[in-house]
Amino acid sequence: MTVFVLGLVLFFAIHIFSAVRSRAPEKDIKVKLGYGPYMGLYSVASIIGFVLICYGYGASRGAGVLYVPPTWMQHINLLLMVPALILLVASQLPAGKISKIAKHPMLLAVKIWALGHLLANGELNSVLLFGSFLAYAVFDRIMVKKRGDNGPGPDATVNPAMDLVAIVVGLGVYAAIALWLHPILFGVNAIG
Repeated sequence: MTVFVLGLVLFFAIHIFSAVRSRAPEKDIKVKLGYGPYMGLYSVASIIGFVLICYGYGASRGAGVLYVPPTWMQHINLLLMVPALILLVASQLPAGKISKIAKHPMLLAVKIWALGHLLANGELNSVLLFGSFLAYAVFDRIMVKKRGDNGPGPDATVNPAMDLVAIVVGLGVYAAIALWLHPILFGVNAIG
């Protein structure tokens, strides 16, 4: 559990620092260090944290159960993963209507993903993992709004074809994870 918690602390500390750092040019550490070095350090710290989270999560299985959700919550989680994956794909594409409406589709995807998994999993390590991601996504959304970043602006060019791509690719990723990859990557069947 120590490695898992250490990974969570490292991963979210670097992300929280990035969310609250000054954007004023004379104070911005990204400007002072330079984009490349800042992103390099940020990436290395994030990857180390993520690896510790992955290893620690697996190693902490059996650490305890906080609650036992009813089986139907797993079905709700499966349904919630459809929009979560579509939003995640949309966040990586040029803006479509999905991105424009969601404003920050990746943060919304993380919130839906984390909430769905909290509904379906009551183990201590799961609650820590998904609860941390949900809390961070809510916090970061507040911070981007505070900075005035409300996603694509009213005059942003929107390409509706990107919505179709997001839906098709999102559904494909959903099918691959639900039917094949979830047990390989996470050691648990998503269905059944």
